[in-house]
Order: sequence, then C-alpha cells, then structure tokens
Amino acid sequence: MNDSFGAGGFNATASGGAGSENKAEGVLPLVIQQVLESADGGITLFGHQYAMITLVAITRNIDYSSTKVTYQLEDHTGQIDAHFWLEDDGATNTPNIAQHSYVRVVGSVRDQGGSKAIMIFKIDQVNSPNEVTTHLLEVLHSRYKGEENSKRKAEPGFDTNANATSNGGFMESDSVGASLGLNGKQLAVYKAIKSHVSDIGISRKELQAKFSHINPSEMQSIIDHMGNEGMIYTTVDTEHFFCVDA
Repeated sequence: MNDSFGAGGFNATASGGAGSENKAEGVLPLVIQQVLESADGGITLFGHQYAMITLVAITRNIDYSSTKVTYQLEDHTGQIDAHFWLEDDGATNTPNIAQHSYVRVVGSVRDQGGSKAIMIFKIDQVNSPNEVTTHLLEVLHSRYKGEENSKRKAEPGFDTNANATSNGGFMESDSVGASLGLNGKQLAVYKAIKSHVSDIGISRKELQAKFSHINPSEMQSIIDHMGNEGMIYTTVDTEHFFCVDA
C-alpha cells in the first residue's frame, strides 16, 4: 500500500484535543487508509474537524439485508465496509450499484467494535475514470491546503481578527477585494467560499450559519452577484458553491 496519503498532518490533533473543540463541518476527500487511521474522536485535518468524508473506491462485495446494504470498498490503500441504511420501503431507495464497479461515497465515519466503518449518506456509481484521478488530486489538494492554513495561523503575530472592523465583524476590503470589486459582507462571504476545503464546495446552509448577521435575502443577493460576475459557481446542486480561482 502507498502510504503517501497517510501522515503529514492528518488527524494531527488527538481525540479530545484542539480539533475536537471546533464544530465539525464540511466534507473532506480521503483515501481508505486515512479513514482506517483516523482517531475515534472524529475526522480532523491540521486541527479542523469535518462532519463527513468522501472517497472513490471499487465495490468488491455487496451484501443485502432487510435493513441495510453493506458495501466492501477497496482502493489502492486498503479496504473498508460502508453501510447504507434502508427506509421502510427499502425496495424503492436501494442504490443501483454494480459489484466490482467504482463508486463515490459521501458519509460519516463510525467505530464498530474497534474497526472503522462508513455510514453512507450518498453513493453513486462512477462511470468516468477521470473521476478517480480527480478524487486523488482533491485528496492531495485538501491536505496541502490544510497544511498551508495551519502554517499561516502558527506564524508569530497572526491574528484572525486583525483586520476586523466595527462593521459587524466583517473584513474590510483588501487588495483581493479591491481587484474583484468586493468589500464588507461580499468579501467576507467570498473568502468563506474560497477557504472552504471540500470536494463539493460550501453549502448555503453553512454560509448562513457562518454569517448570522446577513439575512437570507441579502445572502441570496450576494451569491447571485458573485455568480453573475463569474466569481463562484455551483457544484453538485444549486446549494453548494466553489470559487472559480480556488
């Protein structure tokens, strides 16, 4: 197995440490080895805790029962079981996944009897080999982005509120904002979208939670403006956003 995805900051904070003090949010792209080596306290990367993970793997075995479907997933780093729980009308919501095919899974990690397993939120069959390569690039990008942010915060004199003003705590315009024609609330939302580490982007719900001072209609106007100007775009649906230059 290739261990190049394993160490170097993944779960750098132990369970109960600084990472557990942060509210878990976002989706982190990983390979299976990283999931197996994750701490019991949750998925953390350079001190930031994530609510869910996503991975791309092959379904080596599929086991059906009356309450769930269990997929044995494998990538170049290891194997793990992933469970998709069925609703009462299980026949209508059972995923149509072929054995020995590539799938993309989004879910949370659980410890079951000393071993890790994934509770599936969403599973889709992957039809393009490009998505496998893209996922590995996303894994690397997330790791390096997390390391970069961690080093920046560790620099002497770093202050996350250094540029905050009395404008509700929002960041005033800087060189980036000036070049984009953004300031105040617009720039704060733009930065939140750009800095969010996830393969599906930040959701509208997460943005609204971060900026409770912005009412939903004003948030919609800000998002519409940045979309119309080509600064951001939607990803898996109309509720998730990426920055064009992220």
